[in-house]
Amino acid sequence: MGSGVFPLDDELALLPGGLSPRVSEGLARLCAQRPFRQAAADLAFFWGVEVSEATARRHATLAGEAVVALHEAELARLEAGLQPPTPAAGPVAIQQVSADGAMIPLVGGAWVEVKTLAVGTVAAAGERDGTPGARAVDLSYFSRLADAATFTRQATVELARRGTERAGVVVGVMDGAVWLQGFLDHHRPDAVRVLDFPHAVEHLASAAQATFGAGTPATATWLDTQARDLRLTGPATVLAALRQLPVAQARDPTAATAARDATLGYLEPRTAQLDYPGFRTAGYPIGSGAVESANKLVVEARLKGSGMHWAPRHVNPMLALRSVACNDRWAETWPAVCSHLRGRHHHRRLARHRDRHPLPTPTPSTTPPATSTPRPTHSPPSSRPKTIVDGRPTAAHPWRRSPALPQRPPSTRI
Repeated sequence: MGSGVFPLDDELALLPGGLSPRVSEGLARLCAQRPFRQAAADLAFFWGVEVSEATARRHATLAGEAVVALHEAELARLEAGLQPPTPAAGPVAIQQVSADGAMIPLVGGAWVEVKTLAVGTVAAAGERDGTPGARAVDLSYFSRLADAATFTRQATVELARRGTERAGVVVGVMDGAVWLQGFLDHHRPDAVRVLDFPHAVEHLASAAQATFGAGTPATATWLDTQARDLRLTGPATVLAALRQLPVAQARDPTAATAARDATLGYLEPRTAQLDYPGFRTAGYPIGSGAVESANKLVVEARLKGSGMHWAPRHVNPMLALRSVACNDRWAETWPAVCSHLRGRHHHRRLARHRDRHPLPTPTPSTTPPATSTPRPTHSPPSSRPKTIVDGRPTAAHPWRRSPALPQRPPSTRI
């Protein structure tokens, strides 16, 4: 007898294990929001179902692996030139694309960088000083533990969903990491490149502190002036002031000179990305706060808690679940997760059945093949003597030729 799936399993959306469909979904969703032990405690409180912390971890990992598999399948469709099952959003006038990394701890004490993408529609918004500005709304996120090339490729699914290829203008607000410019080159080579404004000010601060001292009034005054000029007039006056820093008067002139030169070496090649007055006039955002918030929301809030250390194979499944939850796509995604898990369970059952009941393999025969004997040939019917003539047997009839039968003497007529 073979192995199969009961027809009602699909109709009732049953998953492998002893939990009902609703409880299975609830446990996965709790694990996406809270540590496994707390998720198990919440499940017992709200549903009256008790599971262990290990069961909660295993359940969430399986669900997250299903989300990863669904994402890889959609990526394969896109790379094959097929239409995605989820229709892309309509084109927007201005879209912000920002990416960044956040560190999380692994089992054994190592730390690794999780990369996160934030995509949003740019809308007008006032800044704190009342001047016009812009910010990203309708944000969505994608996070993975991967190298830069792999992450760039995997992000295709989210960018296709958000219609990045068809957006009127894509503004890439990033820090100065080289891989981020490669990310934009891959997805939108024509993107407007903006160096994150707080990131630029942070580099200016390192030069000021090395010259005037950390936390001194002179550092604060110089930095406030350069930040204001950078935002309102652009990089030219700021780079000139940076070159004129009185590094010879610093407590450590050598260190101050090195800090100034390092800041110049970082900002000068990115002068085109420092045109903040032009960006603001065009209605473009100049800060990557969207992805900074995404690092905290998607990654750190769940994977960087007190005492947490993650096995590498558990990181991406949890990031996948977090992305589904933070993007508010749970109701859309969970039915596909259930279908994937049922199919995976069914294939494993079939594989176990084949392992236990392998098909017999034919064994080579040691006996020589039988030789065919020639069939006796018969005379054609036309050459055979007749055995019956006028209803009486002739001499060729077997009765006449059989020696076991006595021959009847010929009759005489009297």
